[in-house]
Amino acid sequence: MLREISIKNFAIIEHLEITFDEGLTVLTGETGAGKSIIIDAVQLLAGGRGSQEFIRHGATKAELEGLFTIEEEAHPIIAQLAEFGIDAQDGVVILRRDLNSNGKTVCRVNGKLVTIAILREIGSQLIDIHGQHENQELMHERSHIHLLDHFAGEKLGHATENYSELYESYRKLKRKLEKADDNEQQVAQRIDLYSFQLKEINAAALVIGEEDQLEAEKQKLQNFNRLFERLNTAYVSISGDTHALDWVGSAMSDMEDAASVDKTLKLHAETIATSFYTLQDTAHELKSILDDMEFDPARLEVVEERLALHISLKRKYGKTIEDILMHRDKITEELENLVSRDERLFAEQEKLAQLLQDLEIEAEELSIIRQKSSIQLEDAIMEQLEQLHMGKASFKVDITRKAAGTFDSNGYDDVNFLISTNVGEPLKPLVKVASGGEISRIMLAIKTIFSKHQGVTSLIFDEVDTGVSGRVAQAIAEKIAIIATDSQVLCISHLPQVAAMADHHYLIKKNVISDRTMTEIHDVIESDRTEELSRMLSGAETTPLTLKHAEELLTLAAERKKSFR
Repeated sequence: MLREISIKNFAIIEHLEITFDEGLTVLTGETGAGKSIIIDAVQLLAGGRGSQEFIRHGATKAELEGLFTIEEEAHPIIAQLAEFGIDAQDGVVILRRDLNSNGKTVCRVNGKLVTIAILREIGSQLIDIHGQHENQELMHERSHIHLLDHFAGEKLGHATENYSELYESYRKLKRKLEKADDNEQQVAQRIDLYSFQLKEINAAALVIGEEDQLEAEKQKLQNFNRLFERLNTAYVSISGDTHALDWVGSAMSDMEDAASVDKTLKLHAETIATSFYTLQDTAHELKSILDDMEFDPARLEVVEERLALHISLKRKYGKTIEDILMHRDKITEELENLVSRDERLFAEQEKLAQLLQDLEIEAEELSIIRQKSSIQLEDAIMEQLEQLHMGKASFKVDITRKAAGTFDSNGYDDVNFLISTNVGEPLKPLVKVASGGEISRIMLAIKTIFSKHQGVTSLIFDEVDTGVSGRVAQAIAEKIAIIATDSQVLCISHLPQVAAMADHHYLIKKNVISDRTMTEIHDVIESDRTEELSRMLSGAETTPLTLKHAEELLTLAAERKKSFR
């Protein structure tokens, strides 16, 4: 619950610190005194839309801070805070928001900086604000299904869990198949591209190391005449007219004879002999090479074309032959996947059809539970409306089915609250029929039903009793007090009946000090409550009669609170 709020330099408020307690707290005061400004501050503290216009004239920033306590360890806010890495020691949550004149907003939760979105998410778990013109849940048809499901409670819990798991799988697979359909042309283009690339690479019959061999062969072909001339000259030098080989052979014979006399010359003799035989073998090989050499211009053209093909493929698919072959293996696998895509799509479409059948079963179970719960909710709301003097109204939870095969996160049901506020009038959507006062009563009826299970720590009603009087005002006052038995309720009201029901009463006043308007708050103690209620009854002046009426209201309120608490 909201324990304390501090407001600085906000609108006409210079500085206010307000302490709240359990039960029903009522804020009263003249129109324009600043009651709704306090609620605006709480709303901004909970992540509402801010503006520089809220900053008090002459100040550089507005500062808002609220302290909340969480009494239940299992409250969903604890897990939510942990998700954002925020510690809630001793069940205390402190929200802070600073509005700066430069337009920037700084938000903190328990001292940790957070975004406005996170502040709003956390604030929604702590505060539920209802104004006279914005009964949010009731005025948005899309919220009606959530109200019904909340009323159904645990009966719907397990079924909702099963359905949500199935729906998420169905949604993901459907989106995947829709994306596949959108990419059909791109897939066809990729198949054509990969097929062409594979054909081109495979036709080249690339071999690792071939390029070095081709470069060497090209070098020889381009320098054929030079190579032939040098080989021929070398051969002639060894075995031609110079008789070089014969002279080496003669030297070999002489050294062998000398070595037979002087053993120390044996090594030299062997060296000359080795040289002779090596030169002899080399001469034979050179002669064979020369005999086989024949210049082939066509072969040079083939080699150059082959090397040009290598360069072209490397420019397209990789820097080396190894890179090209790796690219070939990769697109081979991708092409196989693309070609077999139709088979996979068919299997996934069958899976989607099966998920759709399962969804229909789970959605049907949700719908059956909702149908049963809707009857109970209708009875419960009609009972509350009768107590709020709308006994002649008719309320119905209209559950319709979406088009065949159409689902959302809630199943295939659409839920709309219908009402007829006058006998003989047909049921129509709530948002189109009910007046402001009727909407307030319907909202109170629903809050009375849900207050024990709502989960939020504080409910705030901002003049939801506007436009009612007499016995309806008394009924509304009692409903608000009933809701306050299970939830902390803060209520701005002009009705003395509501103020009489308060467990805590604050009076908001506006004063001019040093030519500046200030909003002040005063705790209305028991001895002053009769006078404040008298003022609310009579308007400008209190009289003995209005004072007596106020005393009767307080006495009646005390008796009524005892009866339902």
